[in-house]
Amino acid sequence: MTAKAKSAEAKSAAAVPVPVAHPSGREKHSRLVQALRTVSFGLYFSACIIAIHGTQLIGAPLYWINRELYYAYMSLTKQSFGLLITTMTHWWGPTTIRISGDASVADQIRKTEDGLVEFSFPERMVMMANHQIYTDWLYLWWVGYANTPKMHGSLYIILKESLKYIPLVGPGMMFYGFIFMSRKMAVDQPRLAHRLGKLKTRHTAPDGNKYLDPMWLLLFPEGTNASQNGMNKSAKWAEKTGVKNPDHMLLPRSTGTYFCLNELKGTVDYVYDCTVAYEGVPRGKFGETIFTLSGIYIRGQPPKSVNFYWRRFRIADIPLDDPNEFDLWLRERWYEKDALMEQYVSTGRFPPSPTDSVTKGQQAFLETEVRTRYPWEFLQIFSVLGAFGLLVNFLLKTWSRFLSVFS
Repeated sequence: MTAKAKSAEAKSAAAVPVPVAHPSGREKHSRLVQALRTVSFGLYFSACIIAIHGTQLIGAPLYWINRELYYAYMSLTKQSFGLLITTMTHWWGPTTIRISGDASVADQIRKTEDGLVEFSFPERMVMMANHQIYTDWLYLWWVGYANTPKMHGSLYIILKESLKYIPLVGPGMMFYGFIFMSRKMAVDQPRLAHRLGKLKTRHTAPDGNKYLDPMWLLLFPEGTNASQNGMNKSAKWAEKTGVKNPDHMLLPRSTGTYFCLNELKGTVDYVYDCTVAYEGVPRGKFGETIFTLSGIYIRGQPPKSVNFYWRRFRIADIPLDDPNEFDLWLRERWYEKDALMEQYVSTGRFPPSPTDSVTKGQQAFLETEVRTRYPWEFLQIFSVLGAFGLLVNFLLKTWSRFLSVFS
């Protein structure tokens, strides 16, 4: 072989990408098992979605009878969806959740005797997080389930408008009172004002006292999950505005968050910030290309761990009188989150919880899994529909007997 041919062969070999091992290891299931998992997952998810949406339709007339009862009923159906995503993750995509936080939340996250973690976040708060992959909201919804009191029926998410057209799921999310955004503030601001107005409405109890409904409003200020395309756009915007671009996440968009916090000011005391990282995402890569939904739930390649670092900020201390000052405040928080991500990428851990919480019996890192406290809780998803079916069956039989008596 000539030198020229050898050189060409070397270049050709160099051009072939070297397979990179998946951070969760090889696929854990054969093609046959994957097919069975696909069928079982699809049947379970579809059955639950149909049951939840059917339950919503049964209760829809309450909207014209009693609005407070209607929203309480829909909150129960939202709990069912929280149970659905928690059980499906436990059964098909189990992963370790590793949690730490700064001193502001040190006494609000505890390990329980059964190996789970219990949160004691307030009934009303705004939660914001960096957006890594599509499953971020799923794991954060589980936090609502793990909270005391449970808040998985009081979670509200701001979503892109196209999602409401997904069959069954989209209409279901509309019943939940989720906020759909077109990403045009002229269009979105009236929608936000309308929905947030409902979320800050004070009700009157039978004893005359005023109260607010429980609410966790989940915000992803970046607007979309981290990707190469998103990072490129973020870098261009940073260059245009003369600010630093983060290394591990996108620059946050402050307009929507500023509007939400101003609307809710006086009815919410804290913003809880969660920095999310997935084990195994290499520096410069993006989780969306590594941890796909099919990989997590079908091929048996979920992340080995999902890592949370929590902080809390008083809304009274956030500059909400000037949008420019708030934009700076939010961007500084994102630079802090970027530094947290740098530590995680470098060491595989976020900072540990402060030592004073450790000395009170807590661990520097709390580890648990996404699962329900009781294995039979998922049956609640079908309870209303089952009871409705029994009632209809009873009425039909009663009517049939009535007709037979008088015929």
